[in-house]
Amino acid sequence: QVQLVESGGGLVQAGGSLRLSCAASGRTFNSGWFRQAPGKEREFVAAISWSGGTTYITDSVKGRFTISRDNAKNTVYLQMSSLKPEDTAVYTCAAKAFAVTRVVTTWDDMDYWGKGTLVTVSS
Repeated sequence: QVQLVESGGGLVQAGGSLRLSCAASGRTFNSGWFRQAPGKEREFVAAISWSGGTTYITDSVKGRFTISRDNAKNTVYLQMSSLKPEDTAVYTCAAKAFAVTRVVTTWDDMDYWGKGTLVTVSS
């Protein structure tokens, strides 16, 4: 069983930046980031193919967030810029155990999930 561990969360002022990392204990394939704000349902944020050649960003963060990966380090990143208070949430990474041709944007379609890291954006 591959373990996913997120890091990089914390408290930041509005307009600031953070880079989240998701380190896997083994090889993973299509990956993504999800977030859940207090009192709200979990939502998809960003996804990336195994090669890193294809990415998909949800509209609410498009232009501010980017997703990337370093397969040599078994790590997926979420670079977040121009952060807003509404970005406050627990951010969780997820990944598939095998490659698929499409970008995976659904939580239940993933095979591995991290425990999440809290991002708090103050106004």
